Amino acid sequence: MDDIFSRMLALTSSIANRLIQFIEDLFFRDVSGFLQDSEISSRGQYLRSGTSNNHNVSSYSNIASCDLHESDVRECNDQSFINLGFESVNRSYCKSVGFIVRGLMLPKYCFESAWGLALASWRCFCYRIRRMKLCVQSTASRVLKTLHGSSGDIGWLQCDPRMPPVKDGSSRFRELLQSIRNGLHKLPDSFVYLLIPGLFSNHGPLYFVSTKRFFSKMGLACHIAKIHSEASVEQNAWELKEYIEELYWGSGKRRVMLLGHSKGGVDAAAALSIYLNELRDKVAGLALVQSPYGGTPIASDILRQGQLADVETRRIMEFIICKLIKGDIRALEDLTYDKRKEFVRNHKLPDNIPIISFHSEASVAPAVISTMSHIAHAELPWLPHMIGSTDDAIARKNVPVIVPVSAAMAVCALHLQLRYGEKSDGLVTCRDAEVPGSVVVRPDRKLDHSWMVYSSWNKDPTHEHDACEMCEALLTMLVELGT
Repeated sequence: MDDIFSRMLALTSSIANRLIQFIEDLFFRDVSGFLQDSEISSRGQYLRSGTSNNHNVSSYSNIASCDLHESDVRECNDQSFINLGFESVNRSYCKSVGFIVRGLMLPKYCFESAWGLALASWRCFCYRIRRMKLCVQSTASRVLKTLHGSSGDIGWLQCDPRMPPVKDGSSRFRELLQSIRNGLHKLPDSFVYLLIPGLFSNHGPLYFVSTKRFFSKMGLACHIAKIHSEASVEQNAWELKEYIEELYWGSGKRRVMLLGHSKGGVDAAAALSIYLNELRDKVAGLALVQSPYGGTPIASDILRQGQLADVETRRIMEFIICKLIKGDIRALEDLTYDKRKEFVRNHKLPDNIPIISFHSEASVAPAVISTMSHIAHAELPWLPHMIGSTDDAIARKNVPVIVPVSAAMAVCALHLQLRYGEKSDGLVTCRDAEVPGSVVVRPDRKLDHSWMVYSSWNKDPTHEHDACEMCEALLTMLVELGT
């Protein structure tokens, strides 16, 4: 289109120039002819007057000489007048020709201005169209990425042919659990048992407390790792490595059994992968309980870049984790699928250390919404008139702190089931919790993500096993795998 308009503009300019040249030639030829005719006429009149007076030359010799002088002067004056007239006509001609040229060029200038304006408008329109197209494409891409979510990432460990297969140990686990329920405890005291809490455990005072008390009553050396749960995986791996070495040398070179819940299991696995040479002879086994070893869709859907409101969501999470909780955003970012894929492919777990993967499925029944979890306790003074004795004025009583953690886990599990069609404990899908090459335990009961570490406020006496007994069965099975 630009080439066609350019050719039209060149043709119009050529025609206008030729027309102007034609008019200039025609007008200049007419004016020149008129001036030449006027000069010839004046000269002929002068010659005629000179011829008619020749016969009177002798009689008017004196007068003739005077007349000749006057005629020369008059001829010079006439020539000057003619020159002045020619110059005047020439100036008038130039002015008129310039005016005519400008008048004839006016359409050209108008056309050029209109063409430039149209071309600028067309370019602006095309620019706006391109910007709108890019905006629509970007928005569509963000919408599709948001809707797609983690559909292509869940269970990537099982889809990778380079990963070793898992073994099912659910039946042996149920046997050990039943024997523990009957009072048969097989955990040896030749190991040190280290419980590793998960994300946000620093804000849960009862995290693993009942399990540690249960093991201590059996005379076992049990510890809860004092780590910053909101730190990155690599930072916690280094702290666990230091903690394990301290327990190993402080207990007389007794090897350490590790049981990590949620992110704690990921931190423990990272410690074994990164510091294998230092921990090879100091760790006897590792049990990952509901740990997102392959990643979790919750963290990925929150921090995924390129989706709708990704910048705003990240700012909110940075404010909550970094400002309010005083943690590190990498604690949550390290649990995304992209980070877990990169870490697992660069750091392999040792083959000579037995590993157990435990995962469960949360119940999404309506009755679970009313379930409360006992996550902490507060010591409040009782008023004297309520106790009835002044000696009890300083007495204190533990008041349970309960929150609907199980209800929240049920809602999250329902969300993951409806969106991705995956079974989960509310935070971690079952497929992402299976560590390649490990022995997988799949319990029959429906347990949410928090059940293993918090005691239920409304305990059901019909339940056969509690979290302490399940942890004991897992560690007992780990001892059997290592012998």
